Amino acid sequence: MTAQRSRPDRLYGADAPDDRLREAFTTGEVPVAVYGLGKMGVPLAAVFSAVAGNVVGVDIDPEVVRTVGDGDCPVDGEPGLPGLLEEAVEDRRLRATTDGVAAATDARLHVVIVPTLVDGTEPDLSALTAVTETIAAGLTPGDMVVVESTVPPGTCLDHVLPLLERESGHSLGEFGLAFCPERTMSGRALQDITGSHPKVVGGADAESDRVARLVYGEVTSAELVVVADPTTAECVKVFEGLYRDVNIALANELATLSDELGVDVTAAIEAANTQPFCDIHDPGPGVGGHCIPYYPYFVTSRVETPTPLLETARGVNDSMPAFTVARVGDCLDAVGRSLPASSVLVLGLTYRAGVDETRASPGVDVARRLADRARDVYVCDPVCTDVPLADVRSVGVDEFEDVDVDAVVLTTPHEAFEAIDWETFEDVVVVDGHRLFDADTVGHPYYAIGVGSE
Repeated sequence: MTAQRSRPDRLYGADAPDDRLREAFTTGEVPVAVYGLGKMGVPLAAVFSAVAGNVVGVDIDPEVVRTVGDGDCPVDGEPGLPGLLEEAVEDRRLRATTDGVAAATDARLHVVIVPTLVDGTEPDLSALTAVTETIAAGLTPGDMVVVESTVPPGTCLDHVLPLLERESGHSLGEFGLAFCPERTMSGRALQDITGSHPKVVGGADAESDRVARLVYGEVTSAELVVVADPTTAECVKVFEGLYRDVNIALANELATLSDELGVDVTAAIEAANTQPFCDIHDPGPGVGGHCIPYYPYFVTSRVETPTPLLETARGVNDSMPAFTVARVGDCLDAVGRSLPASSVLVLGLTYRAGVDETRASPGVDVARRLADRARDVYVCDPVCTDVPLADVRSVGVDEFEDVDVDAVVLTTPHEAFEAIDWETFEDVVVVDGHRLFDADTVGHPYYAIGVGSE
């Protein structure tokens, strides 16, 4: 009888065929560490634990680590995640720690999904740098490092790799490195991670490519798109966001023309999009969140060539909150009132419906601008848990009859707002940033961005 070779405890550089490596990965022989337990990191760790069965999540926040370690979910609004996380912890397939060096020492596969913030117009790589140093402290020959964080093109090869080599004393070829960007959206993270979109893979060498394909071939049911190197993969992720920023800017600029053209621009866009090669996005009061508003700076910070299109698009989208406030003023003027003497209710502070995130949110910008110009400003957001404004008054969706306002402006189309009883308001003007309402149902002077007055 031929003796069976034991399963390897590493993936990179292991002298074993792919099927044996897959078996080692999916049966927990290869310990996995996921660094960063944020809104995308927790779903990613949960999915990896379901596949690999031997995962530790690492985060610098003790409260997040305690919550995950107890099997509770620190991320709201992700269908299926609380149950998947609870089951993973109960079955001991997932644990959490703040001791990154210990986790790095034990792990053979390291997956990084920490945020890249922007300081003004400069990407801040401090979180990625700290995690890279942590991984280097425990890096062992045969380890594989995968970066999922969105970063400026060139970061993996120009920053992460030299840092890993310098701090660990090992060289590429002794360990592997790949960039495999997350392509997820809040509110649908699990389905996106496991198969909604193709997974992009860019390895620093052929073995890194092989291992990344092997790993993500088990994590996702979607197609794997293998590109030339990590820098190309980094470009893929950033370019996706830039496309959306430019496209939305086109829609927003067209929306500002609805009054002068005398047409429903959104209806024209919808008809234009019946042409197979046309796909104009929807206009609105701006673009928010932790991704799209910052991606242009991931490029401009790395190149000397001028990028006027990217800068113009960002300027158009940044201008939409001011445009929205101006329309509130115009609508008040049309009924014989003035914005400085009026009270305004802002519906929505989060950047997207159903997601508790206010970073770069148009709703926050609109409320802030109104607070500088109007007599009083009220805000209502059934999702937002931390109102980032001190000079406004928060009200619930069931408290509208308790406030006397002259204008209502919708900046986030939360589902709860669809049930508003407009008879609660005696005499208001309504500015709808997302065309959520119907003019006949509202029964008050009504303006919709991209449509005009109705």
